[in-house]
Amino acid sequence: MSKQSKRREALVYHAKPTPGKIKVVPTKKYASQRDLSLAYSPGVAEPCLEIAKEVENVYKYTAKGNLVAVISNGTAVLGLGNIGPEASKPVMEGKGLLFKIFADIDVFDIEVDTEDVDAFIETVKNIAPTFGGINLEDIKAPEAFEIERRLKEELDIPVMHDDQHGTAIISAAALINALELAEKNIKDVKIVVSGAGAAAISCTRLYQACGASRENIVMLDSKGVIRDDRDNLTSQKAEFATHRKIDTLSEAMQDADVFIGLSQPDIVTPEMLLSMSENPIVFAMANPVPEINYQLAIDTRDDIIMATGRSDHPNQVNNVLGFPFIFRGALDVRATKINEAMKMAAVKALSELAKEPVPEQVNIAYAETRLAFGKDYIIPKPFDPRLIAVVPPAVAKAAMESGVAKEPIEDWARYENILLERLGSDNKLVRMLLGRAKANPKRVVFAEADQLDVLKAAQIVYEEGIAHPILLGRKETIVALMAELEFDANVPIVDPKSDEETERKNRYAKVYWEKRQRQGVTIYSAQKKMRERNYFAAMMVNVGDADSLITGYSRNYPSVVKPMLELVGMADGVSRVATTNLMMTERGPMFLSDTSINIDPSAQTLAKIARMTSQVTKMFGIEPVTAMISYSNFGSSENPRAEKVNDAVSYLHKAYPDMVVDGELQTDFALNAKMLQDIFPFSKLAGRKVNTLIFPNLDAANITYKLMKELNKSESIGPIMMGMRKPVHILQLGASVDEIVNMAAIAVVDAQEREKRQAK
Repeated sequence: MSKQSKRREALVYHAKPTPGKIKVVPTKKYASQRDLSLAYSPGVAEPCLEIAKEVENVYKYTAKGNLVAVISNGTAVLGLGNIGPEASKPVMEGKGLLFKIFADIDVFDIEVDTEDVDAFIETVKNIAPTFGGINLEDIKAPEAFEIERRLKEELDIPVMHDDQHGTAIISAAALINALELAEKNIKDVKIVVSGAGAAAISCTRLYQACGASRENIVMLDSKGVIRDDRDNLTSQKAEFATHRKIDTLSEAMQDADVFIGLSQPDIVTPEMLLSMSENPIVFAMANPVPEINYQLAIDTRDDIIMATGRSDHPNQVNNVLGFPFIFRGALDVRATKINEAMKMAAVKALSELAKEPVPEQVNIAYAETRLAFGKDYIIPKPFDPRLIAVVPPAVAKAAMESGVAKEPIEDWARYENILLERLGSDNKLVRMLLGRAKANPKRVVFAEADQLDVLKAAQIVYEEGIAHPILLGRKETIVALMAELEFDANVPIVDPKSDEETERKNRYAKVYWEKRQRQGVTIYSAQKKMRERNYFAAMMVNVGDADSLITGYSRNYPSVVKPMLELVGMADGVSRVATTNLMMTERGPMFLSDTSINIDPSAQTLAKIARMTSQVTKMFGIEPVTAMISYSNFGSSENPRAEKVNDAVSYLHKAYPDMVVDGELQTDFALNAKMLQDIFPFSKLAGRKVNTLIFPNLDAANITYKLMKELNKSESIGPIMMGMRKPVHILQLGASVDEIVNMAAIAVVDAQEREKRQAK
């Protein structure tokens, strides 16, 4: 992607369709006059009076307990420096978005127009009654130290400057594990810290709290080694001044065990690495370009244990592993501060989690066969769903044990369940899907690339590395649209109607004719069909000229399914194809089947649809919990429409006893765990969270998923084709650009899975 194109995309993302990235959403009913009279006047007076009598009631009657302020004055924004409060607002909104999607914490971002320490502190103190916690962000050192210190002393809610402590907590957890693998004791190791800003100071302090010796630490700033004979050192730098008579990074690296980089790109050379001790630990965390290139480092030393701040290398030190979950635990016990004990609890929780067996969902997200504790996995991955159930409880317990928790937790099992339920508000699965596709991109034919939205999606897929797109359609139209989109890439463009493709059309036609010559297909009719984009695209996949395809943007579903069935056909052992839609809902991902193909399936077909859907669910690393949906419950109706669902369930119970499936069930019972447990405790689904719904007919499935998509704004991925011999996927008519991108990722993952099965 060109620099200009990236700039435009970033600006459009922030500006359209609504400026900014966050908004306020009501949590109470507001439809009737009665609702409004309770929300405001006169009903609002009652909670006001209760809070006036006892100020702690503010947590009971308002959103304060789940509301964090992300506050900055814009003096040290990312790599942009002192750009001012207004210019920092997109970053603060982004931080708010991360709080919400990773820990379900609401955020107001506050940009303060002052660089005066006292004025800034006074402003934060004056607005603190609104919030349950304060996240300070992008404030330059040394002012950041004083601001945080005083606010922690003067406020009775959690305050944390994430730029300092986030990196410190994550890197400390990684360091503990790296030292274990290197068989070194933290008390003895020699540590070089490149950088002396807020993050570097906080990291080094925390390493000392973990046992590192101050005598073994050398810190450098832009002027070189911080020595005790240097003049005009800040108190923070003086804290780590060394008596050693060295001046340069090269000298400091001699025989060092650990390098911590929070400074500048490409300042560490291979020679410096070679001068380090055996099994060196190198955390090159400058972003986006680390202090030494990852590949260069591991090529230089095969005994190195390395981490960076980048997501495209192992061992990413990512603050999102820390701040959402630390604040979550602090808020949930109404902690008065985030103290050293709580930070150390987060360090230990992250360190220990990296040593636990990794869920298949995480392996799938990162395209790994089996992630396991070792040199390339010393810290959990950001998409690990266990983080929210591990880190907040550890932080909450530390708050209770250190005496800063106002509302201790008594039922830890219940608390863990509440935390896991919060995952449902997030679309992590989409990010995991895209990440998995990027790990091993495949050739995907975009059969309608001469449509603007399809080409936009192909551009994103190409630029993000999700797939290798093949653009199929009218060549002159595609070329013109590419120029309009500034899609300047050397990607294949294929026009089935062009004379340039005559040889390939004849070759494809011959293959097609040989397959269907006894079913009324002549060589002439086969050649004619190869001028049609969907037949041509299907043959590209059939003969191995592409790995997968997506089509259907501008044509109705049945007309597109037909050539796929004729040319590609069904997989071995499959007598019926079907589709499922993955819906990203507030309760988590839901699979709905069959949304596009089987109009009125028989009991046998319903059972097959359920089996195929469970396989797709597992492809995403999710264990299927399947409800067979009807208008009746467990035989309450003798109508044939209900009985066929019952028959399908009976067959599945006998043929696949380990499959978690039951019905027939009404939808509310399937989705309301308490109702199901109370009324039907005998069900296989009792006590479980249903994530897969199999509908009795196409009407019900298609209407339901489209209602969810439009009324609840649930993101939809699909329809995902099930039962085909090759990975071909058909879009809904008029799919959005995002939906096409997601379907391209599905096509890639589908091709990856088939490749794995063939390799076995």
